[in-house]
Amino acid sequence: MEENAVMDPEEQQRICKELAGHYRAIISLLGDDPEREGLRKTPERAAKAMMKLTKGYRQSAKEILSSAIFEHTGSRIVVVRDIEFYSFCEHHLLPFFGKVHVGYIPSGGIVGLSKVARLVEVFARRFQVQERLTAQICQSLAETLSTEGVMVVVEARHLCMQMRGVEKQGAVTVTYDCCGKFEQEEYRCEFYSLIGKSHNE
Repeated sequence: MEENAVMDPEEQQRICKELAGHYRAIISLLGDDPEREGLRKTPERAAKAMMKLTKGYRQSAKEILSSAIFEHTGSRIVVVRDIEFYSFCEHHLLPFFGKVHVGYIPSGGIVGLSKVARLVEVFARRFQVQERLTAQICQSLAETLSTEGVMVVVEARHLCMQMRGVEKQGAVTVTYDCCGKFEQEEYRCEFYSLIGKSHNE
């Protein structure tokens, strides 16, 4: 899995300034005046926000996980559930957001719980599709940590479905990926039970 290098602060500042120029042009093209009082500082604010919301491109999932791996002391399954996330649909650049549930079966090591949430952020803070986001979280944890299996479930609402297109407000998309022992029905059922959901939901 490809990892991204941390960007130099000066390079980030340069990109942020360039982004602001593009936002100024977009505002003008859409029919408003980027120099009016309410919008004068909007391009810079939007650029800074976008840099933060896409910071996953400038982070390494492997480094985050590797920084907090500890000796395994015994658990059948470790589950971190209800991890909130926000991402951008790569097709329309509109947000999708929801919750991620991550479970793994330790084999010689465990990872700090906060690092699981940080792993989710690394891949969520990029232009994404939900299916790939789910797979990347699962694959990264399986590759970096010694496990007997990993399972990831993502539940999300997509503004590209709510604000445009079919405009369906209540639709929730659920995706999952798994490897190792979670490919067996017994372990998947146990995982769903631990996150408070039925396997058939």
